[in-house]
Amino acid sequence: MSAPLTVDEKRVLLELARAAITAEASDTESPAVPESTPALAETRGAFVTLHSGGRLRGCIGYIEGVRPLVEAVVDNALSAAFRDPRFEPVTAREVAGLDIEISALTPLRAVGSWRDILIPRHGVVLTRGPRKAVFLPQVAAEEGWDRDTMLSHLAAKAGLPPDAWREGATFQVFEAEVFSEKELA
Repeated sequence: MSAPLTVDEKRVLLELARAAITAEASDTESPAVPESTPALAETRGAFVTLHSGGRLRGCIGYIEGVRPLVEAVVDNALSAAFRDPRFEPVTAREVAGLDIEISALTPLRAVGSWRDILIPRHGVVLTRGPRKAVFLPQVAAEEGWDRDTMLSHLAAKAGLPPDAWREGATFQVFEAEVFSEKELA
């Protein structure tokens, strides 16, 4: 498992995410990714979540590590701001009002049963046949869901009946180190 990020590393990631969104929204050159620490250079899954006025404004990420954490954060910040299909792209006027949250993920691991899922510790990938859906660990806590309720919502997100998780589904879990600008201000 990855070592926890330091406060300075978290700040670097948040500043890079904001700088990348600001540059893209104002059509200026994106900042260069600085020399990174071993933790920031580690290949990890990561999500970037944007809120505006307390409401979700975008959320995109990689469940599995496909690039260094620092690069994943910049890429996902841009995707959350400008390519989340649920929202219109962020405008230059909106950038200052965004609150950026980053979730740095641990590797996925299979669990034998839904009974092995711990809320709010685990994020969950539910797979049944060709259908798949994921929730970050903080989703159940933010919504006030217990494990069964979260799994019903996750099944529905996958386009399955709400009780489809009870039989024939497989589960993978992961953990996330979650931090935001609000928290580190």
